[in-house]
Amino acid sequence: MIRVIIAEDHHLVRQGIRALLEQSGEVEVIAEAATGQEAVEMTEALKPDVVIMDLSMPRLDGMQAAERILDLNLPTQVVILSIHSDTTMVQQLLRRGVRGYLLKDAVSGELMLAIRSVSDGKMYLSPTISDTVRTMLLSPADPSAESVADLLTPREREVLQLVAEGNTNSAIADTLSISVKTVEKHRANVMSKLQVNDLASLIREAIKHGLIFLDT
Repeated sequence: MIRVIIAEDHHLVRQGIRALLEQSGEVEVIAEAATGQEAVEMTEALKPDVVIMDLSMPRLDGMQAAERILDLNLPTQVVILSIHSDTTMVQQLLRRGVRGYLLKDAVSGELMLAIRSVSDGKMYLSPTISDTVRTMLLSPADPSAESVADLLTPREREVLQLVAEGNTNSAIADTLSISVKTVEKHRANVMSKLQVNDLASLIREAIKHGLIFLDT
């Protein structure tokens, strides 16, 4: 049996995915996570074979959570679920070690294929991501091209996600167990790196560069 954690912030969607997987007879769902942070903690504790991760997650988004899971150096593989087929974002995820990327509109027909593939050490991308795009995604990275995501520290990205979710500086400080002044410093650093001066511009630029994911 393939041991799986489902990370999705909507309860009904989690239940639908769970039912789909359990019908296969090949998967044991060992836990469900409603936030990116929970997904990381559960993975560290339970060491599943595969984590099915929604890209749009609270606390830590799917990209941040996937990075932290992969940094644990466990045999766990990550399959991302998303409505996005943006090649830059997929490229970032694959180069960080994610082995599967599945478009949500194809979940019912492809999820088990993706799980089997990554469990066997292979890669799975939704077929709607064309062969040409796959070649581009897997080509060697240009070392001179630094992505915006690379400009931000993990903590800055975490603060950015919480800001985008509508949290105040005080609430962010409580969540991350840091001081309000430290939150303000991280927030100012992010705004400086993204070259923006107000919250609306910050959110717009963060979405543009794939730093946050607010869709469902």
